[in-house]
Amino acid sequence: MHAPEPTRSRDTYDYAVIRVVPRVEREEFVNVGVILSCPAAKFLEARIEIDEARLRALDPSIDLDTVRRHLSAIEAICAGGPGSGPIGLLPQRARFHWLTAKRSSIIQTSPIHLGRCTHVTDAVEHLMDRMVRVPRE
Repeated sequence: MHAPEPTRSRDTYDYAVIRVVPRVEREEFVNVGVILSCPAAKFLEARIEIDEARLRALDPSIDLDTVRRHLSAIEAICAGGPGSGPIGLLPQRARFHWLTAKRSSIIQTSPIHLGRCTHVTDAVEHLMDRMVRVPRE
């Protein structure tokens, strides 16, 4: 008889979906990433994947270089430390809340949602599959 595996603790995390809204007045958007914060694991990360064709379908004249530059700033702020600007020097929770604050710009985030997981990196991948990546047939 095998001994039962020890129960793994499940951590609570917060996440928001990163959206690009090419023409704010039309309120159409494409999900391009997620920001996940798990204080218990001391984890804050943004994962981003841009589907250029989907963005161009909403606005053929979108400036993708500018979009990429702004999205990379989100990744840098999540990573924190030198080179991430003044916001990147704030504590992790403060950075998460700053990044997820309501905005009316081309880069926006969804409302904050709650989840539980045993591995935060698996949770990020799950969210990317579910919220960002186009399902494959």
